[in-house]
Amino acid sequence: MNTSKLKKEFQEIFEIDENIHRLIRNLELLAFINPLNIAQEKKKFFKEKYKYEPQFKYRKVRFDTYKLHRLFFSQRLKDIDDELIRELYKDAIYTYSGMVHCIETISQPDNRFYFNSLRFYGTPTDKMVENAKFILHHKDDEEVDSPKYESNISTQEAISYFQDYNKIYNFDFSIKTSSAMSAAAMVSNKDRALILKKNHQFSQHQLNVLAHHEIGVHLLTTFNAVEQPLNIFSNGFPNNVETQEGLAVFAEYMSGNLTVSRLRELAYRVIATDSLIKGNDFTETFNLIHNQYGLDRDRAFNITLRVHRGGGFTKDALYLSGLQKIYNRHKSGLSMESLLMGKCTLEYEPTMDRLKKVGLVTPLAFKCKSFDVNLNQDKRVEWILQNLK
Repeated sequence: MNTSKLKKEFQEIFEIDENIHRLIRNLELLAFINPLNIAQEKKKFFKEKYKYEPQFKYRKVRFDTYKLHRLFFSQRLKDIDDELIRELYKDAIYTYSGMVHCIETISQPDNRFYFNSLRFYGTPTDKMVENAKFILHHKDDEEVDSPKYESNISTQEAISYFQDYNKIYNFDFSIKTSSAMSAAAMVSNKDRALILKKNHQFSQHQLNVLAHHEIGVHLLTTFNAVEQPLNIFSNGFPNNVETQEGLAVFAEYMSGNLTVSRLRELAYRVIATDSLIKGNDFTETFNLIHNQYGLDRDRAFNITLRVHRGGGFTKDALYLSGLQKIYNRHKSGLSMESLLMGKCTLEYEPTMDRLKKVGLVTPLAFKCKSFDVNLNQDKRVEWILQNLK
């Protein structure tokens, strides 16, 4: 069925979908949550022997958040006859409104952002924390001598690498740099761009990981979503972070780039998030993972920053649980195709099936090359993934 016929048959769905898209399309939480003065505060923190509580600065919010909330909840959802699809859009509105709540309360007093983050991303469960501790019992001694782990590749050289890598997909994405980032790289969905940390020194292994993670999944789902009739595939299904990050780390595994060290990094993020939940401040979380768990100070600072930015950001706990869910799905022999249509969520697969049945989903435009063949040869990684609870 062509688009015009679809829009006529499902007029109410398309109208609501387009209304919500106009409200949400230029908003990305990560664009607001990354501090603007990371380098300066990191320098102060180390100079004060880890006893200084960093004072991060953030982008100002220059839109009317109250008006946005009001417009979200003025959508005539009752006009959508299909119950599953109606529930999808209702849940999406709550999710997008939650994101706006997060953006408008970044670094505000009384832990406002933190409590909004809890509603948006949840907290690590006891099982997640147990899995993290289980992983941290395994030492990451596999990276000591290999040249591919040496951090000697400039940001400019990394740009050339990603431009070459993209020839296997041929997406029309841009590459930008930014100093206001806690990660080495990230994807901007709205700009269809890969953003690299300015003046960062990459290793060849890190470039391999980022290629499969950021381009092979995050940008792939961005461009697959563009081909779908409905904008919700681009704007994101409710609570899609766990599924999308799980797919991205799973791509590292399938391409043979997932290491015990990387699993330990994801475990540290869960431990740091759990520390935040227990009421610890930046210095206490840093000291926990640097002194008690023995992580080097630069990586410990980065992980602590990721979790404490904005006033308390619990998203990072979802990478490990997402990987576990996607890995278990893979072992069950289930396809990942429906999850790669856009920013989709495992829990909404029945709704995806319904959208397919009524013709509101088009075939996958780009397939994830990382998933073609399992290239993992690390038996320790395999054993760990098999034994997560």
